[in-house]
Amino acid sequence: MRENSKISVQDLHLYYGDNHALKGVNMEIRPKAVTAFIGPSGCGKSTFLKTLNRMNDLVDNVKIEGKVLLDGEDIYGPSIDTTILRKKVGMVFQQPNPFPMSIYDNIAYGPRVHGIKEKRKLDAIVEESLRGAAIFDEVKDRLKKSALGLSGGQQQRICIARALAVHPDVLLMDEPTSALDPISTSKIEDLMEELKKKYTVVIVTHNMQQAVRVADDTAFFLLGDLIEFGDTKQLFSYPKDKRTEDYITGRFG
Repeated sequence: MRENSKISVQDLHLYYGDNHALKGVNMEIRPKAVTAFIGPSGCGKSTFLKTLNRMNDLVDNVKIEGKVLLDGEDIYGPSIDTTILRKKVGMVFQQPNPFPMSIYDNIAYGPRVHGIKEKRKLDAIVEESLRGAAIFDEVKDRLKKSALGLSGGQQQRICIARALAVHPDVLLMDEPTSALDPISTSKIEDLMEELKKKYTVVIVTHNMQQAVRVADDTAFFLLGDLIEFGDTKQLFSYPKDKRTEDYITGRFG
């Protein structure tokens, strides 16, 4: 494991039944940086993202081999409590999915589950999380209203705030802007720049320009293989592998 790795993935294989979906992936994810996964649909990037907080445990017939170390501890070890793991490694999905409750209760939900009941503390966490997701000023006068009344871009930032409310170390984002308009997308990209000051951010994106704009490091996946991984500017300007070059220049995918 590299000295400065937040997450170290070692020879990771994942099978859905007989389908070998991830093939011997090795990767060192740096702390307080944005790492992007790119590649054509069905290449394994979302599957790989979900191995980082064991979301694949919820899928039938999955078999995982290899190691995923978070701060040096194997998250697939027998003593790992997945509830605590998912508090440390938060997830934001492609479609905004706020709970059908007030904005306030959406954000307070996680802290309450983890035992925080005092209103003063919850108020502070809600405000801090909404500010962290750059949406506090837009919703501060309607915290008691349903989160479902917000626009798609606002709902996605509520989901980011909800993930931040339990103070994660890592934030996973699975195509967080693919359902959003360009203005909302731009707001979330700006937000990633802020988030990486405090968190390790890992995103899956279909949008290569987005990877260039927001990511410090980029990984290119193809048919379950990690083809190339490294500094984003380097990977896009001087790809080492012909398949990476073909993909980023639009020859396939």
